[in-house]
Amino acid sequence: MTKGYLMNSLIEKMLSPDQDFRFMGLNDLMTEIKADQNCFLGDEAIENKVLDQVLLLVEDKISEVKNQAVKCLGQLIKIIRQPQMETVVDKLIDFSGGQDEELRDISGLALKTITAELPPDGKVAVTACAKLTPKLLEQIQKPKTPPEALVETLSILSILISRFPALLSGATLIPPPLVVLAPLLSHSRPVVRKRAIITLSQYIPISPPELFHELLKANVFPFLDESANIEKQRTTVQLVAAVARHSPLQIAPVLSQIVPGVLKAVQKDDDELREGSLQALEAILLRCPTETTPYLDAIVQTGSQFIKFDPNYAGDDEDEEMADEDDDELDEIEDEYSDDEDTSYKIRRSATKLLSAIIGTRPELLIPIYKSVSPVLISRFGDRESTVRLEVWATYVTLLNQTAVYGLPQSKEERKRKRDIEKAGAAEGPYSLLQTQVPALSKALLNQLKSAKTPPATLQAGFSLLHALLTVLPGSLSTQVPLIFSTSKAILSQSPTTTTSTLHLTCLSFLALFFSSHPPPIFAAPLPSLTPVLLKSVGERHPRITSESFRVFSALLTALKPVKAGDWVDAVYDQAVSKLSNHDTDAEVRECAEDCVADLWVSANEVIKNKGGKEWESICRLTGKTDGAVRVVTKVAREVSVGDTWVNGVVEWLLNLLKKAGRQGKPEIFQALDVLLKSYTSGVPPNLAPVLVAQVKPYISILDIALLSQSLSILALLLKLTPRTTFPEVEKYLLADIYEISHSPLLSPTALESLLSFYAALVQADDQISTHVVPSLVISIEKAPATNASPANVARCIAQVVKSQLNVAAGVIAEYSKNIKKTSKAKISLIVLSLLIVGELGRFIDMSTQRDIFTNTIDHFGSEKEEIRVAAAFAAGNIAIGNLHQFLPVIVKLAESDPKKRLLSLHALKEVVTHCSQGQLEGVAEMLWVPLFENSETSDETTRNVAAACLGKLATTQPSRYLPQLHARLRETNAATRATVVSAIRYTFADNSQSYDELLAPLLVDFLSLMLDDDLTVRRLALSSLNSAARTKPHLIREHLASLLPSLYKETIINPELIRTVQMGPWTHKVDDGLDARKTAYETMYTLLDTCLAKLDLHEFLSRVIPGLSDDSDEIKVISHMLLFRLAQVAPAAVSQRLDEATPQLEKTMKGANVTKDTVKQDLERAAELQRSALRAVVALSKIGQGVSPRFDAFVDDVKKTSQWGPEFRDLLSAH
Repeated sequence: MTKGYLMNSLIEKMLSPDQDFRFMGLNDLMTEIKADQNCFLGDEAIENKVLDQVLLLVEDKISEVKNQAVKCLGQLIKIIRQPQMETVVDKLIDFSGGQDEELRDISGLALKTITAELPPDGKVAVTACAKLTPKLLEQIQKPKTPPEALVETLSILSILISRFPALLSGATLIPPPLVVLAPLLSHSRPVVRKRAIITLSQYIPISPPELFHELLKANVFPFLDESANIEKQRTTVQLVAAVARHSPLQIAPVLSQIVPGVLKAVQKDDDELREGSLQALEAILLRCPTETTPYLDAIVQTGSQFIKFDPNYAGDDEDEEMADEDDDELDEIEDEYSDDEDTSYKIRRSATKLLSAIIGTRPELLIPIYKSVSPVLISRFGDRESTVRLEVWATYVTLLNQTAVYGLPQSKEERKRKRDIEKAGAAEGPYSLLQTQVPALSKALLNQLKSAKTPPATLQAGFSLLHALLTVLPGSLSTQVPLIFSTSKAILSQSPTTTTSTLHLTCLSFLALFFSSHPPPIFAAPLPSLTPVLLKSVGERHPRITSESFRVFSALLTALKPVKAGDWVDAVYDQAVSKLSNHDTDAEVRECAEDCVADLWVSANEVIKNKGGKEWESICRLTGKTDGAVRVVTKVAREVSVGDTWVNGVVEWLLNLLKKAGRQGKPEIFQALDVLLKSYTSGVPPNLAPVLVAQVKPYISILDIALLSQSLSILALLLKLTPRTTFPEVEKYLLADIYEISHSPLLSPTALESLLSFYAALVQADDQISTHVVPSLVISIEKAPATNASPANVARCIAQVVKSQLNVAAGVIAEYSKNIKKTSKAKISLIVLSLLIVGELGRFIDMSTQRDIFTNTIDHFGSEKEEIRVAAAFAAGNIAIGNLHQFLPVIVKLAESDPKKRLLSLHALKEVVTHCSQGQLEGVAEMLWVPLFENSETSDETTRNVAAACLGKLATTQPSRYLPQLHARLRETNAATRATVVSAIRYTFADNSQSYDELLAPLLVDFLSLMLDDDLTVRRLALSSLNSAARTKPHLIREHLASLLPSLYKETIINPELIRTVQMGPWTHKVDDGLDARKTAYETMYTLLDTCLAKLDLHEFLSRVIPGLSDDSDEIKVISHMLLFRLAQVAPAAVSQRLDEATPQLEKTMKGANVTKDTVKQDLERAAELQRSALRAVVALSKIGQGVSPRFDAFVDDVKKTSQWGPEFRDLLSAH
């Protein structure tokens, strides 16, 4: 069918007098356009006829036809020509300003549809913004435009600025939006004023600053005066709130003229003005945190004042909440004071949100908040308006969450130390202040929950608050057990429905936490009253409730361990077995039932061991998901002795699971085998080793290093437990493969340790094998290609064999020391291997009687081959460890006297310093200290780094002696010396010991002050030292961050002076010498976010994160994405207020690379990785920023719609 014929047939349908035909004509047109957009394009005359007919149907008498015509326009606007689009827009604007109410509504809907459907990129959007926006502004200027049309037009303008801010900011809009919209602030209709306020605030960022200042002078400042008209003041505070939300950067500089007026307005006797003023203060506080700091005390006081604002109720709030009235009296009070005309609750709710904003964004005020705000919040737990009550509880949850993140130190050791100090009364922190308020808090809250008439939503919010309290303060509800149990019993005794199932889950989750965080004597007495309803919940059909109930019993069993008897134990066991034996049981229920069985065996062993063990038949199955079952048998085998018969059965089941294809679950199986083999009481059965070795054989491969490591550990364990039956099997079937693996450079440190354990067990299992293992290892690596050979690994394996069988040491040393003699004709690879072997052996064998070996090793320092020189340095250093007094002076003298061999000598010394014991180092530290410093005063960074690593290690051996010496050299004129000092300090942080913290603490800030050094290298190393300190010793730097952070943030700024242009053939390339320092600065920021969060000013911190999103370096962009991801978790309130600033950079990244003729595949792959990094941040931000930033919301919607990133977005969203 030709395009012309198709379009004419559709026109014929749309002209039909039959409404169904007209509707179908429009529907068919939409279907054709969606299937093929080109079907409409072609003959312009026919296009115009179709378009005119669709516009005519917008005026149709039948509503269904009108709506379909509007939808059709939404599709057409994407593909029609520019003149046609102008025609459509003009026509719809004419309709929207007309007197026909129905036509006005439908045309407004059509314009909204068009603006919402415009594709975000392409020429259509550019043209639409340029043509549509001025016409809409002209429509507003017309005096005859009805209020309803004004509201629709303002909404469309808001959609345009939300979706296309970049397009509108680049256009010159005539008439200017602020000039057109400002008069609407005085419109007689409140709905027009409110809509105008929102639209006006959105257009401020793209308007000239002078127009905004004129707006302030004419419409804001005059009406914040105390004598201003109340109606005008209401509009003004609403405008201030909207501008703060949408244009914080513009309003921030003039807040000193605005906030005092708002604080005065809130005191006026007008409810709507008070509500608007509180909302304005909340918006200002969230969006302009720095500028509002001077007014924080007044804002907190205002929030605390108006959260209690209840003029229609004369009772004493605190007495009401603390009194223990019965339910009937509470109901009577609520009935007595419920008044439909009372709007004071809106003020209390706004005040609560204001306090919540302060709590959520000002962690530095936690202690003052606990002193002044927390008691006020607790006093309002019983507010007579349910929405306010829930808001108060939610605010207190925010306070508890902030306490969990900021109130206690990050590490467990620091947290325990801080709590001990607070308990002793030496410090008054958030933890101790909360503890003193828990009795009043819990009593006030539980009094609100105990009534039988309490709605499910209220109960759920209450239990969520109790859960948050126990998360921060475990064991804090000991005095409220009867009330908790009676309320929980009342909830769980009711059968769950669609509306109450979430309440049941919240209640059960709380009980699980309650049992796990309180001592059994607290709840043992009333427990029998609760177990029947918990057992009822286990039997519920709702799978999530059943799962959560099993978790409660698991927590209860763990708390009561050991459980000697109890009817409920038998009942839980029966329920678990019933669920496990049913093949239709939900996967989560099965997993929780399996965990509960494990807890029954561990905690109620006396009861369960007489049950016959029928549960294992259902748990140890070969079909379905078996991860949970493997975890269960591992836990039971580790905690209790079930018997060798059970162990045999479980091992057989695990071996069958190992035969399954795929990797899933295999690491857990090997872990279980490790535990089970150790749990045999009468020894490993003789027939097990051959079977197990055969099953392990497929995993002796470098294809999966993690499974290889576990396999070797199992073999080592078998060789120890049953050497007689295991050794022959290993020697016959596996040893040749293990030789091949031993020289692989792909071995991870963990796998190498497992390999060494295997060789140790192997040579101990058979005295004769060691003489075969060493030459076999050497032959294996000699045959291997150079790319697949790691002589260092083989040397370590040989050293382990010798260490385990010292009787072969002399032979091995003699055999391989001859390869390093001057007269040796050995291959280079064998010389390297021999040096490494001799070095590894020298670490634990004194070679002073064979001094020629050391001399020959030193001679190789002059070799032409680099690999020999490196191996010789390694060997010399390790041989010296065997006899420090004999060999160390030789290496030190060489470092001092021979510049050509200095770097190799320093590498040898580094081996000494790294592998010596603390006692050995203390004896030779003085001999090493001066030569190391002398050799660090060089511009060669490699030499300097090696020396610094040694100095750092030495400083930890005698900190009282060497730290002051390092400190004394901080101001050396030689930049290389300063670089060595700060590098050495960085290496001291590798030692997690706190033994020298007291000596380091007073000097640390001086060391880190080198971040301000004139030398770029010194600054970069100082930043790296701060990063190390933040990671390993954060307690030393937290109190000094105020002075350190400005220097850190300074290094995140791109310095144009450090960017130079390099000519590379016909191309010029820009090199940023400051990139490494900048990257280190951002990495340090990420570390500080994890370890020193409570000491960071998040607004200032974010002000450096956001520029990183547009940095020239992709690596810094990725770190910035990671920072945003982490901030979304730990500081959602603060980061959500900066979404407007982050969105443009995230949008740019998600667009990907601009493809040109020079673009190569690697460029596209790098851009795709960067997009994925940005996407992870966007997903995290989308969970916390919904509704805060319209631009960000529009961006997220666009990402969801893309075929490339939409599915991945949804996967990430469901995964987190």
